[in-house]
Amino acid sequence: MRVETWLLDLYPSPEGMVLWTIEAAGRRRRLVDTDFTPCFYVGGPLDKIAQLTPRLAAEFPVRLDWVERQDLWSGVWQTVLEVGVRRPVQFAAVARWVHRQAPRAELFNCDISLPALYAYEKGVFPLARCALEVDEADRVRALRVEDDPWATQYELPPLTVMEWRLEGESITPQHGHRGGLEVCVEDRVEVLTEDDPRELLAALARRLRQDDPDILLTDWGDSFLLPRLLQAAERLDCPLPLNRDPACAAHHKRARSYFSYGRIVFKDSSTTLFGRLHIDRKNSFAVGETNLEGLFELSRLTKLPLQYMARTSTGTGITSMQLDLACRQHILIPWQKREPEEFKTARQLLLTDRGGLVFKPILGFHENVGELDFASMFPSIMARFNVSPETVNCRCGCPARVPEIGYGICRRRRGLVPQTVAPIIEKRARYKQLMHEAREESERRRYDDRQNALKWLLVTCFGYLGYKNARFGRIEAHEAINAFGREKLLVAKEVSERAGFRLLHAIVDSLWVEKPGATRQDYEELARAIEAATDLPVALEGVYKYIVFLPSRQNAAVSVPNRYFGVFAGSNRIKVRGLEVRRHDAPPLVARMQEEVLRLFAEAHDANSYRQKLAEAAEVLARFEERLRAGKVSWEELIIRKRLTQAPGDYQKASLVAVAAQALEACGVQLRPGEAIEYVITQADAALPTERARPFTLLNGFSSYDREKYLELLRQAFEPFRLYFAHSPGLSS
Repeated sequence: MRVETWLLDLYPSPEGMVLWTIEAAGRRRRLVDTDFTPCFYVGGPLDKIAQLTPRLAAEFPVRLDWVERQDLWSGVWQTVLEVGVRRPVQFAAVARWVHRQAPRAELFNCDISLPALYAYEKGVFPLARCALEVDEADRVRALRVEDDPWATQYELPPLTVMEWRLEGESITPQHGHRGGLEVCVEDRVEVLTEDDPRELLAALARRLRQDDPDILLTDWGDSFLLPRLLQAAERLDCPLPLNRDPACAAHHKRARSYFSYGRIVFKDSSTTLFGRLHIDRKNSFAVGETNLEGLFELSRLTKLPLQYMARTSTGTGITSMQLDLACRQHILIPWQKREPEEFKTARQLLLTDRGGLVFKPILGFHENVGELDFASMFPSIMARFNVSPETVNCRCGCPARVPEIGYGICRRRRGLVPQTVAPIIEKRARYKQLMHEAREESERRRYDDRQNALKWLLVTCFGYLGYKNARFGRIEAHEAINAFGREKLLVAKEVSERAGFRLLHAIVDSLWVEKPGATRQDYEELARAIEAATDLPVALEGVYKYIVFLPSRQNAAVSVPNRYFGVFAGSNRIKVRGLEVRRHDAPPLVARMQEEVLRLFAEAHDANSYRQKLAEAAEVLARFEERLRAGKVSWEELIIRKRLTQAPGDYQKASLVAVAAQALEACGVQLRPGEAIEYVITQADAALPTERARPFTLLNGFSSYDREKYLELLRQAFEPFRLYFAHSPGLSS
């Protein structure tokens, strides 16, 4: 029977690869593809490998063939043993057995997840429209993809989304649960309480059977809601049908903390389902930054299952795209990274180990300023100049050189990384164009979410080239891209100054320039001139009515990158960097004061009108100060959010974050380094440390907060709006 359908989910089972599909009429089906034999490769001395094959065939049901595959680094084709595992669930076990029996053999393609291998081999991807041939036992006999992951106009399946969130909760309920459970499907909202756990579980089971959602969208579902509900269901013997697949139980992965690049990172636990998708908005970078539309776009391009893509990084996504490309081109993917950093002298290290170029901003108030940005600068460098781990200092001795550091770049073969990023850059540009052409706000938001998702793929692609554990990482490629970037920014500066513009600030891939009387057309012509000189795409971000570059908080005479605010001409759009309104750890009260003040300053068009607005802005500050003094602010407005740098008991000083963390721990809350906590300052200078701060969830019984400390925070946040008087000629306070 032929079936037209969309692919919702896929995962391995003893039967084969399970596919959950959604048909146009709404039918959800569990199908099994038994025609899947994942393969890995064994390289090394052929005679030694040949001695291994009889024992391997006797130990496992495998298919063995000698095949030709391409080495990633040299590009040379070599003979390797292809091991096809007839029972996919044994794939990892077979690879481990080979490694134990032949520890000196080289293994390739052996640590890729089975869903990803299936997607690479079949050319399928999540939410793809497919045509299937299915027999009476729901086994897939043939699969054809009738969709294109690079399409910008595609139809999604008719997904049913059920939302679970705790009533009134904006912070993690693990630190103290308060409200009831809200269950929402479309516009239907039902609030369930925990007065009787059996009734709660029965009501949830009834809603799950009645609505049969494809996506369970939760807040704190990974770490709190689902584990707690599943434990209660088991304890009370009240089945909760979270999974569609009755043969599988929900999979729970524990939380962990780890050290990465100088900071502690906390990775929350996860709870994933089978046949139904669970996505936790509070535990998903992709959903937090790009909403569901962005997640769908990422999953379609990377070919990673939706639940996995929701919880992993976009760096893992770009790696999956590189793996897919390598598999299609028969390139061997090493199990363990074999390319160490090349030896460098101290002089070479000083020359090569540098980042992007920065010109510190000229402090003060500047009018009619243009901001020009290189569009996806580093990915564009990869694509334009063929920068990839295997093309930098390749063995073919190509003459192309990286500016300043002299590395060679291969001209004979196109690198894996440039092949991956080039279509992403092109697709993102198409989405941006569609966004500008869209007539409906919903359309604009959809295209914006998708292009934003692609932006994060491109951003992490550069970072992963310098990441020591990245599968396709190599520090020389990372250094080459930085060298190209520094040269292009210098060229942009020289082109601007030759055209009579003054450089105010430049950082890596953006520059701010001014010229008396310059029009928007003048700035657009400058962008085209820089693009022609650098051979990289350049866009005019906008022309500011005014922009204020701010000094360091520690020294008012020292400028720092990325601390400024400005207002674009025409739209009155505000751009802010480095202020409390952009910080996650600022109390909402302080951020809201800055928002109001900035909206007020958006009405100003020059220095004189800005000065006039400053008096009105001071009134906004005074109004917030009065509310604080009168005790008319809510606890929620005073929350400060900080991440733990160590375990609560390891803090040696009674800082506010240490006091709050230790109070939570004393109440039985388990906290790990890297985890965020929320607290309110109750008396910052109290002699007794425990009285200085209080966790937000433990505020019951408290009636006061430290007014003077919060007044100080408000005034500090207002100070940047006065600072330009001290740095702009002709202006005084």
